[in-house]
Amino acid sequence: MPSVLITGCSSGFGKLTALVFARHGHTVFATMRDTAKAGPMEAMAAEEGLDVRVLALDVTDAGSVDAAVAEAQDAAGGALDVVVNNAGVELRGPIETCSDEELLAQFDTNVFGVVRVVRAVLPAMRERRSGVIVNVSSIAGLVARPFAGAYSASKHALEGLSEALHHEVRPFGIRVAVVEPGQFETELLANATVAAGFGPDSPYRDASDRFDVAVRGLVPDGKPAPAEVVADTIVAVAFDPNAGLRHIVGPDAELVLSVRASGDFEHFDRTMRAALNWQ
Repeated sequence: MPSVLITGCSSGFGKLTALVFARHGHTVFATMRDTAKAGPMEAMAAEEGLDVRVLALDVTDAGSVDAAVAEAQDAAGGALDVVVNNAGVELRGPIETCSDEELLAQFDTNVFGVVRVVRAVLPAMRERRSGVIVNVSSIAGLVARPFAGAYSASKHALEGLSEALHHEVRPFGIRVAVVEPGQFETELLANATVAAGFGPDSPYRDASDRFDVAVRGLVPDGKPAPAEVVADTIVAVAFDPNAGLRHIVGPDAELVLSVRASGDFEHFDRTMRAALNWQ
């Protein structure tokens, strides 16, 4: 029975992905920083008779990561088959207003957190010479989003780490994949941290508010798709041996990337500003 460990399962993509893997008959170790938030997922798993086991794991704490991975590996009887690095946070605000502390917190979860998990799971995977690591990035990891530059930078870093990791571990029979969603119905924005210096009187506030409204127009009817689409993609990619490295998910992400690939940055800038009516 394949074993799967997923980070950031208290809500959104993580919770849904845990349930989808379990519905396919896999043993799932659904991890989160605060296990008190596991109730809704545990209730759904119990109702469907799914094998979902909740573990405490804080990706910003190396000791927590090592302990959770060791517990999951012991329960699985060895190396994990699939590891999904989903835990992530978003810092909103223009670059100028983001403090050092806020930037460090952004990277500690989205970048260093992934590295901590990778360090913990790779030795057993290498020894067994098999395994899959799926990193959940974002279209913001390929095209920077204004007023979320710190988040975009962290996802760009994740893209670079994932590409390098792909080359490094492939000789050991380990596969790496990156999933890059656009706008979906999750709690990421609701849970986002707004930079302390980005108040209502910020000179950037008007442009930021207009951009938030405009970018919603990139999805059909202005309504993000259900997050289950991303969960299904993660599971499909994890078990497709022929899947490539990168996987864009969502019509808005596909549109943005297609425009970005059609010319130089200046062309992309002009085209997107016109499409969004954001001058």
